[in-house]
Amino acid sequence: MINTTDLVADDSVFSLNKRSVRIDANENLVRDFEVATWQPEQTAVIVCDVWDYHHSINAVRRLEEMLPRLNALLVEARKRGAIIIHAPSDCMPHYEGHPARIRATSVAKTSLPSDIAAWCSRIPTEESAIYPVDQSDGGEDDDPVEHQKWAEELKALGRNPGMPWKAQSPGIGIDANKDYISDRGDEIWNILVHRKIKHVLMTGVHTNMCVLGRPFGLRQLVKQKMDVVLVRDLTDSMYNPKRWPFVDHFTGNDLVLAHVERFVCPTITSDQVLGGEAIRFKGDTRTVRDVATVVAQAPPDPSAVQWSLLAVPTEPSKSLSATKQIWLRCAVRFPEGTLEQVATLHASGRLTGAWLNGKQLKSAKAEDNSPRFTIAKEDTFGNDDPNILVLRFEVAFDASIPYAPRVVVGTRETELKGKWQAVYVGWDAKIYDLALTNIPLPAKFALPPAVFYECRR
Repeated sequence: MINTTDLVADDSVFSLNKRSVRIDANENLVRDFEVATWQPEQTAVIVCDVWDYHHSINAVRRLEEMLPRLNALLVEARKRGAIIIHAPSDCMPHYEGHPARIRATSVAKTSLPSDIAAWCSRIPTEESAIYPVDQSDGGEDDDPVEHQKWAEELKALGRNPGMPWKAQSPGIGIDANKDYISDRGDEIWNILVHRKIKHVLMTGVHTNMCVLGRPFGLRQLVKQKMDVVLVRDLTDSMYNPKRWPFVDHFTGNDLVLAHVERFVCPTITSDQVLGGEAIRFKGDTRTVRDVATVVAQAPPDPSAVQWSLLAVPTEPSKSLSATKQIWLRCAVRFPEGTLEQVATLHASGRLTGAWLNGKQLKSAKAEDNSPRFTIAKEDTFGNDDPNILVLRFEVAFDASIPYAPRVVVGTRETELKGKWQAVYVGWDAKIYDLALTNIPLPAKFALPPAVFYECRR
């Protein structure tokens, strides 16, 4: 492996050691390295969702550890001539009138790639991937007592404990004379084209959610053939060790990084720009820090709801008939212009309930008495964001879903056929309703690629 201290000797360029992952013929994980030289004036650094507050206190603690190093990297990159794009999503009202925000909105518009303004839940290279962690609970690894105390502190500050962010962390400096502020994929793409950017250093949180999926995130940039790397010591993941694969948080984070390196893009470490040493979280006390050695898995918690993948339509199964109910969920995106009128969800079998983003959908009358529910524009997140669709089926006798659910808008129809996340519960499942009908933010924006659907325009 190349000594990274040698790579920063020439401060007129970025000399990077890009790490990627592959699986060899013997099913062993192998790391490959490639040295790349980037011209600073052709390079951008994107700071993804480094918010002032977060709903997870442990996520806040880890972010605070990396803030000084992240800010130092931005100072150095700016000094060499790279541009800095601050992207604290949902926080643009705070920066109204800020020179860096005005600079972003004033950039000349260019021809935009398709869907550059939308979340990206998968790219073709991920289609055969097994997503490395279960993040369906939101990924919080907080102690419950500490989490509740933190929520009360956020309330006392006038913040929504579920979405408390209003600005970027004050630990990150913004140069009003040079930097850009935007959380929009189209605006950021315009900036990259206007400044003739060929390379992007991605920093910020959280890798398995916003960093991968945002309109300006890794997947979108890779789709548009941008040369992008993730700075792996200046990021973190939302992963709860009580969920599969039942490893500690830091190993879970490394598993996500390995997924990125294998299926999305290479990674580097901050010392390749700054020198010194890469960040290591204080809580990471592992003596072995290599996901290639992760083989042992703790048994699942029998009291926890465990989602698995299920192909829809399903075949009749005696084993399912004993479970009485199947709950299914997937992510559905309605591109701008899709819902000019009310949509209808059509399904087969004994569909007894449907929810979108935690809101129960109203039943619609069907002439053939088949299950139907209505979806109005106000039921969705809008802005091309993905929505979480949850369905509850009773399967006491036929134990199958013979046809895939369909979303119908006027004459347009989208069949939601493929692998959904599924969980099987007992006959009286009312106690599960609240927990199963929704996913905490921001996990709803990061379902594995196999359970993402896009409705037709």
